[in-house]
Amino acid sequence: MAAKSKSKSTPVETALVLPRHADIKETEVSSVELVDTHTHVASTFEAYRAKYPEGAHTTIKSFVKALLMSDETNKLSAVVDVWCEAPLKAEWLETVDSLGELKEEGLSYSFVVGAHPHEAKEYTDELEETFKKAHAHPLCVGWGEIGLDYHYDNSPREIQQAVLRRQLRTALASGLGKAITIHTREADDDIYTILTEELPKEQRIHVHCFTDSLEVAVKLLDHFPNLYIGITGVITYSSNLNTSQVVRHLGEKATPSSPSALRLVLETDAPYMLPSTMGPPSSFGMTSKQKLPFAHSAVLPWTAAFVAKVLNEREMPEGEAPWTTEDVLRVARENARKVYGV
Repeated sequence: MAAKSKSKSTPVETALVLPRHADIKETEVSSVELVDTHTHVASTFEAYRAKYPEGAHTTIKSFVKALLMSDETNKLSAVVDVWCEAPLKAEWLETVDSLGELKEEGLSYSFVVGAHPHEAKEYTDELEETFKKAHAHPLCVGWGEIGLDYHYDNSPREIQQAVLRRQLRTALASGLGKAITIHTREADDDIYTILTEELPKEQRIHVHCFTDSLEVAVKLLDHFPNLYIGITGVITYSSNLNTSQVVRHLGEKATPSSPSALRLVLETDAPYMLPSTMGPPSSFGMTSKQKLPFAHSAVLPWTAAFVAKVLNEREMPEGEAPWTTEDVLRVARENARKVYGV
């Protein structure tokens, strides 16, 4: 029996298993692979346990299998988990090894590790050694999320800059050739300067949850041919116009039959960034006053559908079909392979 929720505003636990998105409902599941390139699995599980203290799932592995691997939902093929706390959570190794076992059941789990800019003031030699060991783990596909956040300034800006440079140099010095996951917010000039000074042009980069200016996006895309823009559910928010502007720019030279210019990947940043376009609560077994208490990787198709809508604002070349949700999911899936090898 599903556990009851803590309050009337929290839906029953079964509502967390999302129905397959309408745009991919009639398609064979195997033809559309969903890849979440940026999610915080441990934090999402913590959010679940906080909302459902008597919930059915007492382990992260059970939680992931139920929400992301069910045949009834938007089944995930791969996730890139993010460990960016300082200090690194004690359970990281046990968790990644446990979730890595899910590959035998159809879910490819990998992770990135690094110090978030909010945590820059906590960066130490000891922490760096821990990150270096984690970075060498066979399931680790990158260093991140690292970068600059001038919106909150939880760490002084000069410390953020110094720690970003240090982490970039450490990642390159490892010789492992893994990707870099970048967090940037309201730091356009400094992020461009630091990345172009510290990284080789061919470096594989994922600029996560992009919400900054089109100008800096174009500069980064032009300088780094293997840089991809991360799109989360925040693209659906009326308060954020920048992300759609970047998608329009990427779509100017891309079509469903020739999509290589569409240099984006899809991500959830779960448990954050729930898309605002999920539809009426009743379609998820909720009352009109309820909403999903957190995002998880199975919300990806709603973000993809919005991206397709934005791409279709331009007049398509003669003979070219409009973008579909499935088209966007396929392009994003291939780009995830290019960035992270997943």
